[in-house]
Amino acid sequence: MYRRQFSKLMGAGALSSLIPSRALWEMKKVGKIGIQLYTVRDAMAADPVGTLKAIAAMGYDDVEVAGYKNGEYYGMAPKEFKKVLDDLGLTITSGHTLTGAQDKSLFGTPINQFERYAEDAATIGQEYIVLAYLLDFERESSDHYKGIAELLNKCGQISAKHGVKMAYHNHDFEFFELDGKIPYDILLSETDASIVDMELDLYWTEKANVSAKKYFENHAGRFSLWHVKDMDNTDERFFTEVGNGIIDFEEIFKCKKKSGMKHFYVEQDACKNHQPIESVKISIDYLKGMRY
Repeated sequence: MYRRQFSKLMGAGALSSLIPSRALWEMKKVGKIGIQLYTVRDAMAADPVGTLKAIAAMGYDDVEVAGYKNGEYYGMAPKEFKKVLDDLGLTITSGHTLTGAQDKSLFGTPINQFERYAEDAATIGQEYIVLAYLLDFERESSDHYKGIAELLNKCGQISAKHGVKMAYHNHDFEFFELDGKIPYDILLSETDASIVDMELDLYWTEKANVSAKKYFENHAGRFSLWHVKDMDNTDERFFTEVGNGIIDFEEIFKCKKKSGMKHFYVEQDACKNHQPIESVKISIDYLKGMRY
């Protein structure tokens, strides 16, 4: 009897040893799928509730907002917006902002009454507030980037009091040498990692011919957020739906743990061949089936 049991165990063990390691990691799914609402910004401006319903029906679980302004989310008070999300089964983990330098009359920005945004973010359950973009006059020199790092640290201290973390989202220009330095490296080195994270945009790193995996290796654990967007196979290297382009997301997702990624968001800055609401459906359908 013992011999038969032992043979069965050995047989099962031998069988498992024959499963290729590639097949084992292919069984992993990408998990909870988020969307940056900037992709469907026109639809959100026209009908935010209807647009969110459509997004939830596609299977998106989480949203990252790009519509916080003067204490409101897409024209709704924070608690009202949160109820809409709750009713649809959506969570909100992150939200974008600009510095506020483009319009100093706005409040709830990093340069004007930022604590208001931190309070509102905490009210609706945001974990992150992300500085999304720098205007031309905000990035003219390496000293400008040092100033941005200082602003991120200041906002990080304020938001931390409310249980929210500050982060920075890149484009491609942060990787172009300026005054003999790489601006993105200035932001990494000059910000306090305990209160400021990075949201790495995988399209823009590719556009700048930068290896996301190398940054994950050199700054492990720093990239708690990703933007997942694809690049078409043309000389223009334009935006396209996830899975329709040339970026190897299966390979990048294998670096999820090393990078520190906790949340990721589908984003497509501009849609060429489909309406935005159609593009985000194509992207999530690909990600649902993806293994890494």
